[in-house]
Amino acid sequence: MFELLAFALAVVALIIARKTQTQIAELRARFDALTAGQPVPATPPAAKAPPTAINEAPPEPRTEQTPEIAATIAAEPPQSDTAPAAETAADTAPAAAKPGFEERIGTRWVVWVGGLTLALGGFFMVRYSIEQGLLGPGVRVLLGGLFALALLIAGEWTRRKEAVAQLAALPIANIPAILTAAGTAVAFATVYAAYALYDFLVPATAFILLGLVALGTLAAALLHGPALAGLGVVAGFATPVLVSSGEPDYWALYIYLAVITAASFALARIRLWRWLALTTVALALLWTLPGLEGAATLIAPHAFHVIAGFALAALLVVCGLLFGPPIEPGRIEPVSSAALATYLLGAALIVVASAHSDPALIVFAVLVAATLGIAWRAAAATAAVGAAAGLVGLVFLSWVVRGSPELLVMPGGALPGIGADPLAGPVTTHLVAAALFGLGFAGFGILAQGRSPNAGVPVIWAAAGVFTPLALLIALYARISHLDRSIPFAIVAVVLAAAFGLATERLGKRDNRPGLPISIALFATGTLGALALALTFALEKGWLTIALALMAAGTAWISLQRPIPFLRWLTAILAGIVVARIGYEPRIVGDAVGTTPVFNWLLWGYGVPAASFWLASIWMRRRGDDKPLRMVESAAILFTVLLAFMEIRHAVNGGDVYRDNAGLTEVALQVCVTLAMAIGLERLRLRSHSPVHNVAAIVLAIFAALGSVFGLLLLENPAFWSNYIGGVVINSLLLGYALPAVLALLLSYAVAGVRRPAYGNGFAALALIMGLAYVTLEIRRLYQGPVLSLGAPSDAEQYTYSLAWLGCGVLLLGAGLVFDSQRARLASAVVIGLTICKAFLIDMSTLTGVYRALSFMGLGLVLVAIGWLYQRILFRPRGTAPVATASSQPPPPSGSSSM
Repeated sequence: MFELLAFALAVVALIIARKTQTQIAELRARFDALTAGQPVPATPPAAKAPPTAINEAPPEPRTEQTPEIAATIAAEPPQSDTAPAAETAADTAPAAAKPGFEERIGTRWVVWVGGLTLALGGFFMVRYSIEQGLLGPGVRVLLGGLFALALLIAGEWTRRKEAVAQLAALPIANIPAILTAAGTAVAFATVYAAYALYDFLVPATAFILLGLVALGTLAAALLHGPALAGLGVVAGFATPVLVSSGEPDYWALYIYLAVITAASFALARIRLWRWLALTTVALALLWTLPGLEGAATLIAPHAFHVIAGFALAALLVVCGLLFGPPIEPGRIEPVSSAALATYLLGAALIVVASAHSDPALIVFAVLVAATLGIAWRAAAATAAVGAAAGLVGLVFLSWVVRGSPELLVMPGGALPGIGADPLAGPVTTHLVAAALFGLGFAGFGILAQGRSPNAGVPVIWAAAGVFTPLALLIALYARISHLDRSIPFAIVAVVLAAAFGLATERLGKRDNRPGLPISIALFATGTLGALALALTFALEKGWLTIALALMAAGTAWISLQRPIPFLRWLTAILAGIVVARIGYEPRIVGDAVGTTPVFNWLLWGYGVPAASFWLASIWMRRRGDDKPLRMVESAAILFTVLLAFMEIRHAVNGGDVYRDNAGLTEVALQVCVTLAMAIGLERLRLRSHSPVHNVAAIVLAIFAALGSVFGLLLLENPAFWSNYIGGVVINSLLLGYALPAVLALLLSYAVAGVRRPAYGNGFAALALIMGLAYVTLEIRRLYQGPVLSLGAPSDAEQYTYSLAWLGCGVLLLGAGLVFDSQRARLASAVVIGLTICKAFLIDMSTLTGVYRALSFMGLGLVLVAIGWLYQRILFRPRGTAPVATASSQPPPPSGSSSM
């Protein structure tokens, strides 16, 4: 195990030391500047090649001193007065070529391999002594320590030798850094071996020694660069994993981590290493997770961990605050915000793990308040305000989910008796915390407007100020009133809406400042949201769907007045929430939907949202066509279709929308409504040019066609099943076949000239099929009564079929001749062809007596008449003209002969 650990630490040291590669080019640039007699520049020229006499790569900028990192961790040190002279010399120098293979081997790889070889050599020597039994455990540990010390001394000696050679202004070279990294790795392995392999050290001593090695590594990084910094921070946070005891001491652990965190933050602040600060914060958060299991009974040490880390981040990392690096006014800096947000996340996890105990919630509230204060003082941490708002909402959502709502159900009225409840303490604490959070976020969100030259700062404050009070109000309502009617919560929502409305009015009168229009729109949206919640709290459960839909329409209207893209997306998001709401419970209000046809809760639950989304889409289209508009248009069409389908199903099934079967009447109504909506969308899309309307029209039309073929003609066809039809003329056949035929024909004319001919002809064919089906079934109703599936057809019934089909063909032909419609004439040919087939295939074998003769005689006369019509009217021979008087006939053309 010792050999594997030693090898792993050596490899880690080599990998980390590899990061110092960029310093070689800088060293070469400064060395060449010295040899050329020029002053050494304070920072290497980034874009110009220094004078060089060898094949060396141009200097690369140091990662830890880029301008971006300087803005986030510390200010760059000022350039020396001699820097311009160095740049002048660099201007005249030729561009340096990239280093060749031999130079890479001789100046870089040899050093790296040498450092690894030194570390492995020591480890292999110890292994050899163990295998040969030459040295005891104590001597091995002593030699390991001496070897580590020798490497550290060698690293310092090489660094000082460079200083003696008048290279003090140069950055530390690779060789000292690698020697020092190898020394710290050997030291770390030696201490761990003395503890884990030989039991020379008790856990407390080993813990302290390993921590000192890690701190020493961080300190050495001040001289030797980022390689040792990475090794030190990883070793420091890995030490508690390597050294463990039977009973964990969280106080000792978190005090140690606080020391490591402070050293790492200080080093990051001094050397301008953003990556080191982020790594430290991430590792500190990871150390919060193992202690969450015991957070319910032991909160103090965990609270100390997040508070200490938060305080150190505010002290050393947040730009523009205390000892943090300076930054230009108004800039939101990601590291500053991420550091605070990470420790806030740790505090939120402690609250959840402790079952929302009062001390944990108080600690979380204190850190949230501190975040608001820090962001108010330093704009660099403004993004942490948004994170704090989101975490507050999640913490209270967790409280609602984990709680026992049945103990706190209050169907309305005031809120007495909370103190007598077993959960009175957490409820009271959460009520107070929610009030403070709501006032704090809303107040700061309003007061922050106009304070920053960066538009993002006031927008984040406004978004947090609107979101947090609304989210907390919903959480408290869900926990205390169990989503039931509650007048007190409705009053609070109205007060909140008034506050947001007043803020909107006051901010609208101010001079235009960065971010102010977006903030005004956010507060206006918050006003609409609070009013929607007031309706939800004061009325029944189903009004939540209506309130959110009305809020979407209101937001669309605000986006029309204030053209802010965010508001369009907010409208689409609200529409998506309403769609998800009906997916959870299609009846909106459950069993309370009612049994009255049409005028029931479905009309309100689907009709009002459909109207709201249509109105919102009209307003949004005035500002252009984009994804949010298409989402709202889709929601409008969906709710319109669902309103029709749900009302039909409700009316046909006596209020039971969950009935598992359908009948002829229900399918017929759905097909007719779908065809009518498809016709309407076809007309609408010609004006709106919306792809949503286009696709929806096609989808509805296809659905209607499938419903007609498989539903009406097959599954619900009364000729196949014992369905009761009703009266002779006014019956379900009129609704199930005649009306769909008319609507399909109208749809075919609606798409004529605007879609492919095959599309319109297909629905014309559907209209023909449904019309013939209606005529056929209606004749069977005349002969068989209200149940069509009983009894065999008589000769009179068969003859009536032929006569009716033939009459339909003649009527279609007449319509085609009068209106010059080729489609009608072709339909006539199809119907007459079917009649001919029936006459020869069915009538010839089944009809007897006079019916057979009349069938064929009538068919023959009609066919002859049709032929005569085609010859005389449609396809008259060329060169002939209608019959006219002799005086009106023109003379034959010259040169032609008469017959």
